[in-house]
Amino acid sequence: MEATASQTKSPFSTELVGRLIAKFAIPCVISLLVNSLYNIVDQIFIGWGVGYLGNGATNVVFPITIVALSLSLMIGDGGAAYLSLKLGEGDVESARKGVGNAIALVTIVSILLTAVFLLFIDPILTLFGATDTLRPFALEYGTVIGMGLPFMMIPAALNSIIRADGGPKYAMFSMVLGAIINTVFDPIFIFVFHMGVRGAAIATVMGQVASFVVSVVYMPRFKTLRLNLSAFRLRRRTCLNVAAFGISSFITQFAITIVMALTNNLLAVYGAASVYGAEIPLTATGIVMKVNQILISILVGIAVGAQPIIGYNYGARDYKRVKIALDIALLASEIVAIAAFLIFQFAPMSVVSLFGSEEGLYNEFAVKAFRIFLLLCPLTGFQTVVAVYLQAVGKPVKSAILSLARQIIFFIPAALILPMFLGVVGVL
Repeated sequence: MEATASQTKSPFSTELVGRLIAKFAIPCVISLLVNSLYNIVDQIFIGWGVGYLGNGATNVVFPITIVALSLSLMIGDGGAAYLSLKLGEGDVESARKGVGNAIALVTIVSILLTAVFLLFIDPILTLFGATDTLRPFALEYGTVIGMGLPFMMIPAALNSIIRADGGPKYAMFSMVLGAIINTVFDPIFIFVFHMGVRGAAIATVMGQVASFVVSVVYMPRFKTLRLNLSAFRLRRRTCLNVAAFGISSFITQFAITIVMALTNNLLAVYGAASVYGAEIPLTATGIVMKVNQILISILVGIAVGAQPIIGYNYGARDYKRVKIALDIALLASEIVAIAAFLIFQFAPMSVVSLFGSEEGLYNEFAVKAFRIFLLLCPLTGFQTVVAVYLQAVGKPVKSAILSLARQIIFFIPAALILPMFLGVVGVL
């Protein structure tokens, strides 16, 4: 028997808010961290086994994985927010349709994206800043990563929904298993079989397949509802609602792609005119962006961990619990963001040295990139939580505007204008 609002009191409405957020946020942070670490682990092993040109190639491919993640999070986070709100309102049937449509939609989108990327891989890599030197490595790495996109996207979307269903530890297990497989096979393929960047990509896809299998196994085991075949029949209104609820997640992630494509191209142009050349700024800034993605993962994990509590209680009109959850999430995110700021400003080489043994101009630019690019990361904590909060309470337009302002509206003009006066430093 599935639970309804009239049959039982949900823990979302009765447990201590702080304990609930910890219960959901900690596994969520670990899940998202693991997702980010896929690329970081590749970078570390490639840095030691192939060199900085191999790392530069993975940075060029990285934006396509962000595009894939942005689409899966739009559908997954949208489905999760829709599920929480509808359960809070006691509308289990609408919640069922939302979950089924989200799963069907992400499956179709992942297959289409894979086809487009593999068909147009060369011009796409050019768009994301591939130089002639980096292109052979990027093609080798990107072809394998492209074939694995559905195995990345479907579990990423399902993880959000599984957490909203009350299974944060299961969602965490799904991602951690994949990361362990990737971490074990990365050094084997790179150092033992000498497969270079292709080996790193194969290890990544193997981990994603494992996460995919574990996530799909959960589908018959939903706690709050039971999925039936009719739930997977796409309904225009339900799909639009799911997409609307998740649009802020899409913008936040997709904007990273725009930022990376523009930044990579500007770094190549202005870097070539500097003492650093084109490849050093491309590689070093790519590492900074991926480290920043780890910070964003923690912040989003805190926010998304609070999302089902906020969404359920907003749907149930218990606004006091909504406010308590928001306050706790804001405080936790700011503590993390300030700690990250201190590391980036006062110990950047401790992070840079993880990605290979380089020296001279590379290290000089990498330190500069960390200190300048991430100078105002303490402000990111507040913005991230508020964007997810607005999404959770059914205000996706306001959430989208907030995300657009930071990532697009203010960034793009600054990125185009400042390098004219400051050169490659202006890009940072």
